[in-house]
Amino acid sequence: MEDPLDQVVLLNEDGQPIGSYPRQKVHSSETPLHLAFSSYLFDPAGRLLLTRRALSKRTWPGVWTNSCCGHPRPAEQMADAIRRRVVVELQVHPTELWCLLPEFRYRARDANGLVENEICPVWAGIIDPADIQPNTNEVAEVSWAQWDDFVTAIRAFPAGFSPWAVDQVAQLGGTHPMSHPSAPR
Repeated sequence: MEDPLDQVVLLNEDGQPIGSYPRQKVHSSETPLHLAFSSYLFDPAGRLLLTRRALSKRTWPGVWTNSCCGHPRPAEQMADAIRRRVVVELQVHPTELWCLLPEFRYRARDANGLVENEICPVWAGIIDPADIQPNTNEVAEVSWAQWDDFVTAIRAFPAGFSPWAVDQVAQLGGTHPMSHPSAPR
């Protein structure tokens, strides 16, 4: 049975909401433009949590990517959506969140022909590494990395990572998200 609350926000080409659609049905070969988010989570020392998507995921199964991705529900604030998904996927609560790339947008087709077509603001946050308990329905495995090592790896072997993470790192220009102007001081 479908969860009536599990909806994504559909967008027009200008990024304005035009309706909603069930999240489980939105990704297809003709995915409409919709709202999403990507988050990069760090421990207090600045190490990045990378996740490998569960093999059961419909899009990009088994691919290494940023810490957590998801979709805000209609009328849900972005930071609240990120907190909700981080708890679902990693069972940890971010202590701080800040926006890195508010207008990030991408479209990509995976090997199965499914399309991601999202306006996907990119956020960063701080978590306690001791609290992480990955939900195996969402995350196959996790790994901690230094930001510079992650940037080097994604530039050297982009095919080993999600296309959105590759594009996001390029737009961030290698700058550590904890040094970003929007980061808490």
